[in-house]
Amino acid sequence: MVVVGDVLLDRDLIGTTDRLCPDAPAPVVDVRSVRSGPGGAGLAALLAAPDTRSVTLVAPIADDARGAQLRALLEAHGVQLVAMEHLGATRRKTRVRAGSYSLTRFDEGGPGTPGVPPEEALRRIRDADAVLVADYGAGTAAEPHVRAALQRRARAGGLLIWDPHPRGGPPVAHTTVVTPNLSEAHSALGQPPAVREPAELALGLLRAWEAAAVCVTCGADGAWLATTEPEPYFVPAAVSHGTDSCGAGDCLSVAVTLALTDGATTPEAVHRGVQAASRWVAQGGTASFRERQGPAENQQCEANSALSGPRGVLVATGGCFDVLHAGHLASLEAARQLGDGLVVLLNSDSSVRRRKGPGRPVQPVHDRARVLRALSVVDDVVVFDEDDPSDALRRIRPDIWAKGGDYDAHSLPEAEVVRSWGGRVVLLPYLNGRSTTSLLRRHQERTMHDNVS
Repeated sequence: MVVVGDVLLDRDLIGTTDRLCPDAPAPVVDVRSVRSGPGGAGLAALLAAPDTRSVTLVAPIADDARGAQLRALLEAHGVQLVAMEHLGATRRKTRVRAGSYSLTRFDEGGPGTPGVPPEEALRRIRDADAVLVADYGAGTAAEPHVRAALQRRARAGGLLIWDPHPRGGPPVAHTTVVTPNLSEAHSALGQPPAVREPAELALGLLRAWEAAAVCVTCGADGAWLATTEPEPYFVPAAVSHGTDSCGAGDCLSVAVTLALTDGATTPEAVHRGVQAASRWVAQGGTASFRERQGPAENQQCEANSALSGPRGVLVATGGCFDVLHAGHLASLEAARQLGDGLVVLLNSDSSVRRRKGPGRPVQPVHDRARVLRALSVVDDVVVFDEDDPSDALRRIRPDIWAKGGDYDAHSLPEAEVVRSWGGRVVLLPYLNGRSTTSLLRRHQERTMHDNVS
């Protein structure tokens, strides 16, 4: 997967407030932590990294201290960078947050001007399985060489998803899916808000942009998808009580891209995208994501999940969960009781095949993940493609790694990884005869017996 677009440095000052300034009606924020991370197209690349074999970011990076920080942050999270020249200072956005609310934001530097891309960038765009354009209006997607490469890809039928920006250029013709929000859709058609319904906007933009599909996102009101079908699709959003929607658009466009690479239809992919964006907001948005990424800049503390707050106990467990059964539920319920949040590390389809054989999994990974996320005891699901979950564990650094009692703690290759940051390995009770393999074998035997009879 290749992400093309504009990168900035996001910075959150996180604290509490319980009083006003003595000289002005402004809140006083006692800062508890400071967190930074790649924003814009950089955030999209970070979101895609855990679920893909390779993520490349094509973006301008300035030759300054903030640019160096961006390079280091991207590299630390497994994103390959093919940098374009950046004429100007790195743009930084700093949010001051109290609890789950943003009080103010400071923008510094940028937007800068992108230079001519290296040939390697154009080659990556041409050869990628999927390309996501995360346009933040700083000129990368409009740079003539980049735009020509994107146009050639679209004309050749290559998978191309475009998250547009009012200050950016329109998507190239034949783009697979364009994902404007409601405000961007009105702006693109030159219509003030409330003049057109979202469904009409999607159909109008489909014609104006000559795209294969346009998805107009409406936040908590879901999304409207226009395709070559005569009528649009409505995709509802899950109910969410979160307040930080920052990054939800990136989350949606990444999920749509990944779903399409897995063979989903466009309506299926948009449904997954809307559900992923709803979960993103429910879990605390970008600020919570930064907490899961690693320690705060001004604290020497273990990384901890935003699912449970900065002092909560994060539990992780893992497996294939191909056919969810009572044994799975017992293990998940027991694991959740060990801490404040539970993340399930889920084997990808190729990982399951290597472990279980060519006939497995019975259900594709997105269906398995969706069922798990629907359980009240599961806070999040992370898909991994390796033969063991060690790399995924290093990324989330749980306090407890819980495994079913059919495993021997001494033979778990990831046990030492968990202990390296002070985590613990806990074995859970095993319900005999409840394994997926035995259930499928018994079902097959019954079917064969019934056919013979």
